[in-house]
Amino acid sequence: MTYNGLKILASILLTVVLSAVLPSCKGRAMSGMLVITQVPVSSTDADFCTGESWRYLTGARLAAVDPDRPGKIRVLTGNFFSACSPDISYDGRFMLFSGRQSESDSWQIWEMDLRKMKTRKITSFTEDCTDPSYLPDGRMVFSKYTENDTVKISHSLFTCKLDGSALNQLTFSPVANFATTVLKDGRLLTVSRQLLPEHGNPVLMVLRPDGTKADLFYKGSDSIVFLKGGAETDDGRIFFIENTRESLSGGTIASVSYNQPLNSRADHTSSTEGAYLAVLPLHSNEMLVSYKKPGTDHYALYEFDNVRNTTGKIVLDDPDYNVFDIARVMKYERPRNLPSEVDMMVKTGLLFCQDINVRDIRMKGNPGKFGKVHMIEVLGTDTTYGKVTVEMDGSFQLKVIADTPFRIRTLDDSGNVESGPCAWLWLRPNERRGCVGCHEDPEIVPENRLAEAVKKPPVVIPTYFGEIKEKTVELE
Repeated sequence: MTYNGLKILASILLTVVLSAVLPSCKGRAMSGMLVITQVPVSSTDADFCTGESWRYLTGARLAAVDPDRPGKIRVLTGNFFSACSPDISYDGRFMLFSGRQSESDSWQIWEMDLRKMKTRKITSFTEDCTDPSYLPDGRMVFSKYTENDTVKISHSLFTCKLDGSALNQLTFSPVANFATTVLKDGRLLTVSRQLLPEHGNPVLMVLRPDGTKADLFYKGSDSIVFLKGGAETDDGRIFFIENTRESLSGGTIASVSYNQPLNSRADHTSSTEGAYLAVLPLHSNEMLVSYKKPGTDHYALYEFDNVRNTTGKIVLDDPDYNVFDIARVMKYERPRNLPSEVDMMVKTGLLFCQDINVRDIRMKGNPGKFGKVHMIEVLGTDTTYGKVTVEMDGSFQLKVIADTPFRIRTLDDSGNVESGPCAWLWLRPNERRGCVGCHEDPEIVPENRLAEAVKKPPVVIPTYFGEIKEKTVELE
C-alpha cells in the first residue's frame, strides 16, 4: 500500500475510534442525543430549590448523553463557570441556554451551534437573564431580573431577536417568571411566583407571546410549589414537577389536560418511593426523568416506560452530579405564530367584567352569587388608583394605563373590604380583556347579555387622570 493510502486508512481508523468514544463529534449532527443540566451534589443543599435559587445553579454544566449508550457523556460547556436551561431549536440544529463564563459574570443567554459546537452570546445586560426558549417567528423569550418604579422587583419576561436586538418586555408585575415553554398553540407557559406585597407559591401561568391575555393555567393547593415548567405531549397533557414542601429537594410528577387544566390534575408518582426533579415526556407511556431512588443522595437520569413502575433503565448515574434539566435534540413541530393586538401608539388597555358578584360555581352549595358588591378599588404596587362604583348588574369597564401592574379588591356598601385583592394584572397597549366575575371558574362561558357598563365610556384608571387623549382604534 502506498504512503498516501496508509494516511487515508489511518485517518479513517481514527475517526471510527473517536466516534466510538464520544457521543457526538464536532461537525456531526447530534440528532437523538439528550442534553442535560448537571449540578454538583457538593454545591446542592436541601434549600437549593427555594425562592428563585433553582434558576441560578452554581457550577452547573450542560452535557450530551447518548440514550443508546448509557453512562457516556460529553460536556458541552466546559469553558463556562455555570450553564443550564437548554432549549433546542425547531430544526434541531441549535440550542439556547443561560450561562456564566466566569464567576463574576451575570447570567446571560447564549446559543450553541450543535453541528459546529460553537457558542455565541445573545444578551449582554448587567442584570441576570435566564430560561430562554425559541419562539416560532425566529425570536426568543427569556426571563430578566427587573427592578424599577413600575414593577418594583421582578423577573420579567422579555423577547428579542436572536442577535439580541428588538428587545420587548412582556410582563409588568412584581412576579418572578421562570422555566417558560412554548405550547403548540403558540402561547407561553411559565412558572409564576408573586414577590410583592408578600411571596406567594409558584403557579403555572399562560400568556400570548406579546404579553396579552395573561391568565392562570394551573394552581395547586396553597402548599404546592412547582419546580419546572410544562412539557406538552401529543395527546394534550402538560407534565410538570410539584411538591407539597416549602423547602424542596424534589417532588412528584403531575399532569393536567390542555383543554381543562384547572380540573384535570393527574398524579403519576405519588404511590412510588423516591423523588423527581425533572420530566421530559416522549410518548404517552414513555418519559425521561431525573429520579432519586430511596437511600441515595443524588438524582440520576432514567427512562421509564411507565412512571408508576419505577423500573426504567438508567441512562446516566453519576454520584457527583444531580440531573436537573432534560432536553432532546430532534426536529420539532413549529408552534402557531400568533398575531398581536398590541399597538404601541395606544396608551391604554380595556378591562371588562360582566358581573363582579359571580363567584366560583364549583363550590358546593354556591348559588352563583354571594353578598352584593357595590364598589371596587384598584390598587398599584404602593398606592391606590381609585375606587369605582359598579353598575346595578355588577358590571364595570376600566380604561387602564398600559404596562402598569394593578390589583382589584371588592368593597361593600359601607366601603369596607369585602374580598381580595386579586392576583396582579396588567394590560398591554390596545389590549382588551374580559372576565365573567370575581374568582369565577375561568373555564365557564359567560352569560349572553348586554352589560350596563358597555353602554357608557369606561372609567379611566388611575381615576385622577380624568381623560386620556390618544390614538383612536377602529375595531373591525
